[in-house]
Amino acid sequence: MIKIEHLVKNYGNLSAVDDVSFEIESGEVVGLLGPNGAGKSTMMNILTGYLSATSGVVEIGGHSVLDEPLAVKKQVGYLPEQPPLYLDMTVEEYLNFTYELKGCTLNREQHLKEVCDVVKIYDVYKRLIGHLSKGYRQRVGIAQALVGNPEVIIFDEPTVGLDPKQIIEIRNLIRTLGKNHTVILSTHILQEVQAVCDRILIVNKGKIVANELTENITRAVQAGRRFNVKICGPKSEVLSALRELSGVVYAEQLAERDGEAYTYTVESASGTDVRKNLFFTMAQKGFAIVGLETLGMSLEDIFITIVDDTDKPTRQGARRGKQGVSRGDKSALEKELAKDIVRRTADGQRESALGLDSDKKEEK
Repeated sequence: MIKIEHLVKNYGNLSAVDDVSFEIESGEVVGLLGPNGAGKSTMMNILTGYLSATSGVVEIGGHSVLDEPLAVKKQVGYLPEQPPLYLDMTVEEYLNFTYELKGCTLNREQHLKEVCDVVKIYDVYKRLIGHLSKGYRQRVGIAQALVGNPEVIIFDEPTVGLDPKQIIEIRNLIRTLGKNHTVILSTHILQEVQAVCDRILIVNKGKIVANELTENITRAVQAGRRFNVKICGPKSEVLSALRELSGVVYAEQLAERDGEAYTYTVESASGTDVRKNLFFTMAQKGFAIVGLETLGMSLEDIFITIVDDTDKPTRQGARRGKQGVSRGDKSALEKELAKDIVRRTADGQRESALGLDSDKKEEK
C-alpha cells in the first residue's frame, strides 16, 4: 500500500530524512517512533503531499505523491497533532465542509452518519466545535480524516492531552480502524504503540534504525531472563558463585541490603532458566536465598537503548560500578536485543537496496 524508496529531505545542509526506504502492507497498523527532531513529522508531511521530497520515490496505492498528488490525497486521511478544526462551526457544518473539500462522491448523509457512529460523536453533531471538550474535538479531528473512506490513515500524536478514559477509547478506535485501513501512528506513548500496532519503525537522525514486528519485541521483553535475588553470605563469594553459574551471562551486587542478605542482579542466557540451578548451588555452599524477584523489560527500555546506540558511539569508559548498574548504562539484555533489532533492520535495508538496483538495471 505504501512504498518509500531512498527518500531524502534536506533543509540546506541539514538532512531531516536521510535515504529512508520501507514498505507498509495494506491493513497494517504501524507505529512510527523516534525522539523529537528525528524526522517523523517530515516523513508524514511528505506522505500526505504537504511537503515535497528532495529526492526518492513515495507511492501510495500505486500512485506517486509527486506525479499524482490529487489521486494520493484521495487515499489518505490525516490527523495532525493539532486537529485542523474551525471552532465557530458545528460538527455537522465542519464534516459537510470536509466532505465538499475532499470531493467525496459517497452518499453524503449515510457516509457522514457512518463516520460519526465509528468515532462516537453523533450525540454532539449539532453542537459548536468550540464548545466541545478536548476529547470530543480529537474525535472530530479523526472524523475529518475518515471522510471519503481513505485507504490510509495517518495519526500524529492522537491522544495528546486526553484523560486516561479518552486515551483508551482512542486506542480502541485505532485498533478498530486497523481492520479496514492501513494506519500509521506517530506517538511518544510507547505503551500505545505496543497496544495497537502490528509493526514498529524507529527513526533517529532521519534514518530508520529499527523495523520490527511488535509481537517479536513483546515476546523478547517478556522472556523473564533478568531477576534480583537476595542471598545471605559473604559478598565476594556469593558474587563469584553467581558469575560461575552455568547459563548466567551477567551478575552484579546492588547497594540494597536486608539484614545479612545482599541483593544481586542476575541475567541468564537466551532460553535458559537458571533459577533451579541457582537454588541448589547456593544451598550446597550454605548461602540462604531469602528473596527472588523477576524483572521485566519494557518497550521503553528497548527504544531508549536503540536511540542511544544509534545516536552516539558507545563511551569506552562506561563500566558497571561496584555498587550496581548505573542509570546511564544499559543491561546486557537490552543491549543484546537492541543490537539484534538494529542489525536485522540494516540487513533488510541493504537487501532491499540491492533488489532495487537490480530491478533498475534490468529496466535499462
